[in-house]
Amino acid sequence: MLKQEFEGDHSTQAFIFCDKPVDAELVVVAFCGTEPFNAIQWCTDFDFSWYAIPGVGKIHGGFLKALGLQKNTGLPEQIHQENDKPLAYYVIREKLREVLEKNKNAKFLVTGHSLGGALAILFPSILALHREGDLLKKLDGIYTFGQPRVGNAEFGSFVKRFLDTEKLYFRYVYSNDIVPRVPYDDKALMFKHFGKCLYYNVFYRGKVRNEEPNKNYFALWTLVPKLFTVTMELIRSFVIGYTKGPNYREGGLLRIARIVALVLPGLTPHGPQDYNNSTRLGNLVVPSDAKND
Repeated sequence: MLKQEFEGDHSTQAFIFCDKPVDAELVVVAFCGTEPFNAIQWCTDFDFSWYAIPGVGKIHGGFLKALGLQKNTGLPEQIHQENDKPLAYYVIREKLREVLEKNKNAKFLVTGHSLGGALAILFPSILALHREGDLLKKLDGIYTFGQPRVGNAEFGSFVKRFLDTEKLYFRYVYSNDIVPRVPYDDKALMFKHFGKCLYYNVFYRGKVRNEEPNKNYFALWTLVPKLFTVTMELIRSFVIGYTKGPNYREGGLLRIARIVALVLPGLTPHGPQDYNNSTRLGNLVVPSDAKND
């Protein structure tokens, strides 16, 4: 668990692991999502302040703070790390460099769910800002699940200039998950997604899109479809263990959450269960030119 300076406590979690203990071919950097009872992480999620980087754009301040933004110096290329204050970005960057130096043929990918997804796209973006070309040459993919928006349109354009987002960046969104639809993409907040969205509906049927449907979530015309979806999810929770196998069986707490979702339909779709099922059970339609339909 790594420190963020603004909150003064350890809150950012990430893991680095390899596909093999010796002569690894793939290294994975996995950022953890928000823990249900971690107040610091919730403050990070709801910190909608902007942090502007010249030539890069405006970025969600809370996510940058979780990654290692400092009060007086921002995110410089190099810092003097204190043993009791390991800042996430710098520790992960150096650990990743060490692992790749030991495994010369290895590539790496970055992944995360929720808050972890936001950090997963920000980490290589800051590598690009710091001109870490040797590291980025070994980047094999960025996979995010239920990722919120992290910056404005200028930031998206910056990332696209340095990373081949068409081939490397895969942003998964399941059904009515509210988190990928915040902060709002409107004239007031101006947060915007970039890259392709791999959107899966309640039947785990996927489609490549430019944006998830109902991008700001609270449109009144979506109320009936949302109620239909949560009803189908509740029914599925009782039968999926029989139709797909015991590995997919849902526990009592998740079923209770799905009942609560009849009133609050945007919360349970954010859980890892349906994202896991989407990747394992879903099929994905990949058109030659994905359109925002």
